[in-house]
Amino acid sequence: MRRLLSAIAITGVLAGSTACTAPVISQARPLPVRPAAADGTSAPVADPVYPGYGNPAIDVLHYGLTLTWTPGTKTLSGRATIRLRAVRAVPQVRLDFSSAYTVGKASVDDTDAAAAFTGEDLTVDRPLAAGAVATLVVEYTGTPRTVPMPSHRGDAEPLGLTVTADGELWTMQEPYGASTWYPVSDQPSDKALYDISVTVPDGWSGIASGTPLPQSGRTFEYTTTQPVASYLTTLAVGRYTKTQVSGPRGLPVTVWTRTGRDDAAVDALVQSGQLIGWLEERFGPYPFPSAGVVVVPSSSAMETQQMVTLGNEVAGSPAVRQVMVHEYAHHWFGDAVGPSTWRDVWLNEGWASYAEQLYVAQGNTAAIERWERQARAADARLRKDVGPPGNPPADSFAEGNVYVCPALMLRQLHKALGDAKFFALGRAWVRNYAGTAQDRASFTAFVNRQTGRDFTGLINDWLDSPTTPA
Repeated sequence: MRRLLSAIAITGVLAGSTACTAPVISQARPLPVRPAAADGTSAPVADPVYPGYGNPAIDVLHYGLTLTWTPGTKTLSGRATIRLRAVRAVPQVRLDFSSAYTVGKASVDDTDAAAAFTGEDLTVDRPLAAGAVATLVVEYTGTPRTVPMPSHRGDAEPLGLTVTADGELWTMQEPYGASTWYPVSDQPSDKALYDISVTVPDGWSGIASGTPLPQSGRTFEYTTTQPVASYLTTLAVGRYTKTQVSGPRGLPVTVWTRTGRDDAAVDALVQSGQLIGWLEERFGPYPFPSAGVVVVPSSSAMETQQMVTLGNEVAGSPAVRQVMVHEYAHHWFGDAVGPSTWRDVWLNEGWASYAEQLYVAQGNTAAIERWERQARAADARLRKDVGPPGNPPADSFAEGNVYVCPALMLRQLHKALGDAKFFALGRAWVRNYAGTAQDRASFTAFVNRQTGRDFTGLINDWLDSPTTPA
């Protein structure tokens, strides 16, 4: 999720610490075949935090998005080809979609179907029997419109596809802004495969999440072979400079910077391969076939899958490398294995925040212990002001309690297990559950099974206690 920039006040004190070289924890090995279905099949569940988004009666298997951006009129034209499965019998197909668009035509299995908006839902008049698989096609056009972010964060920005004054596009959309640019079941448990095609004006670039395919004229294409939660998709259109670098084992990494505007950030961004390598030493092989980062005009950052979306204010800051470690760590914890509902967003942020602290400390025990003392003080304030991380309020999305508090929980597991067993725990979590969405119960059962010890009380205390556990 978006990197909570206010947390830099805690982490920054470690930057000047004397560091020793961190040991290599493991040798990277290829991941085994992931347990998620290869066709994008998921097990959607209703989200208790934002129940107005997503449709757990529908399991989307694949999104094919063919997009064209016309900056002169600020018009996005799209054709969404959506393959979906009815989890149970439904009288009509309902997806989240912004009413800013006009729907020109809709069909189900090549037969025209009536489509209409009910608020910010698109309903297509076609019943489906339980287990039925169908292909929905929706053609649409309009000017994107953002929605408010339900948070009090200092870097909170409107969610979804944003149009800049000069006609460029960018998006960050956690927890529910994907519906500002395509019809979608906008909930974290419904992962799907994606193919995205973006046609842009001459001299412009279209950048999206996924593995880049060869460019064809003014059209940029991206594909995925691992399922993606809707909030982890991204789109950026504008005048960009592309820099290609390599990561560990030849991993292709693409860096997109705004031409003439982000030159000072390039030296840090092209270190993405080294940062991913640092994470691989601890958590196993990078879980996707390509990586990258795109800079957009924002004050925040987001771990969008295979293509981190990085705000220009972050890209130009002294803390850019540790923020990138945070976002790339999410590709293991949050992207490869994500939360089934927003109640368990701590499962993303705890791992990414703790990985960030380990990177900043660079093996200096005194530094990580100093962070722990300061984080405990912050934890006490956050639990009082926002509540414990295991049940975050709907109007306080992605605030500090889901970052600091679970990072401290992982610190306690790390101290109890030692380096070898703790990092083995993280590697096994991704290896066993990549491509799926999980929750507290499955994580707790996994930890206990993997370690042979009962950490149920420790995990529940850190997630539920109104005060900082001892």
